[in-house]
Amino acid sequence: MAVEKLIVDHIDTWTTALQTRSTAGRGSSGKIDLYGIKKLRELILELAVRGKLVPQDPNDEPASELLKRIAAEKAELVKQGKIKKQKPLPEISEEEKPFELPEGWEWARLPQIYIPQSESSHKVKSSDIIDEGRHPVIEQNAEFISGYSNNSELLININNPVIIFGDHTRNIKYIDFDFIVGADGVKILSPVIINEKYFYWQLKSFKIESRGYSRHYKMLNEKLFSLPPLCEQIRIVTKVEELMSLCDQLEQHSLTSLDTHQQLVETLLTTLTDSQNADQLAENWSRISEHFDTLFTTEASIDALKQTILQLAVMGKLVPQDPNDEPASELLKRIAQEKAQLVKDGKMKKQKPLPPISDEEKPFELPDGWEWVKLGNI
Repeated sequence: MAVEKLIVDHIDTWTTALQTRSTAGRGSSGKIDLYGIKKLRELILELAVRGKLVPQDPNDEPASELLKRIAAEKAELVKQGKIKKQKPLPEISEEEKPFELPEGWEWARLPQIYIPQSESSHKVKSSDIIDEGRHPVIEQNAEFISGYSNNSELLININNPVIIFGDHTRNIKYIDFDFIVGADGVKILSPVIINEKYFYWQLKSFKIESRGYSRHYKMLNEKLFSLPPLCEQIRIVTKVEELMSLCDQLEQHSLTSLDTHQQLVETLLTTLTDSQNADQLAENWSRISEHFDTLFTTEASIDALKQTILQLAVMGKLVPQDPNDEPASELLKRIAQEKAQLVKDGKMKKQKPLPPISDEEKPFELPDGWEWVKLGNI
């Protein structure tokens, strides 16, 4: 089945599967992880690195020849004194290979196929990063660009795109412009002869377990790289980016729908807190309850409902008032007497008088028998 057909035929599955990133507040779709689309992106990359996204062409130069050219290129750079000679890497055993590759593909150990670039002399202090400037600053955090610097002496000039790996964060970035390195933990990887975008997408497909703020670069270098012929790499990149663009569109559509849904929920819930009397509240609730299963489907909408219930409670709209109850004015007198007795007994210090509550301060009208009070008085 073509991947585009897989996406279209199951579009509801991809776009309605949600997961909370942290705690979803009211109207905060930014904290919602579109889980289905996230898994779809992972599937696209998995198919890509297994050679199942585009057809193979038997006329392509096999990856075995590409590996020879990569080795020859690195040997020449060693000879020219541009890189250090690499320690020989162990052969890849059959047990290590996670899946079978198509004809023309080869397994490689990741350090075989890239050159690490030094960044130690090009770092800018965090305190020197500015909001606007000549040169972008790249760090290992989630933001693509952390800021700017005008210090041209720190600029790293690149002839070809490089890949940034966050040693602590595991964030991966594709960089195709000159830049300055920010904080510690930025690893710069320059693939040799390989298509840089393919190298980037395969690194994005790796699952590297988080070890908190520990180093992860060693774990990255232990990965095996499924290497297709160079021409096929280009075809794969074209297809991956086409499908990722489709995912972007689905994601934007879903987030817009979530925002619209949340605005509708909050507008309807506001009618409850704005109700002037019990009859109006019952009428407004009846209107909402008829569509309960449709409205309250996300964590954000349920949180909004919880907040509304609490708001109704403190406004005196959740339960009916009983005229036989002792009014809150009498309760306040008893609270004041109790505190005065505690002062007299030396169990607490005398409180400075708090200013009276003005009408302008009162956020809403209270039911009969209720009173406004400053928190410090009770």
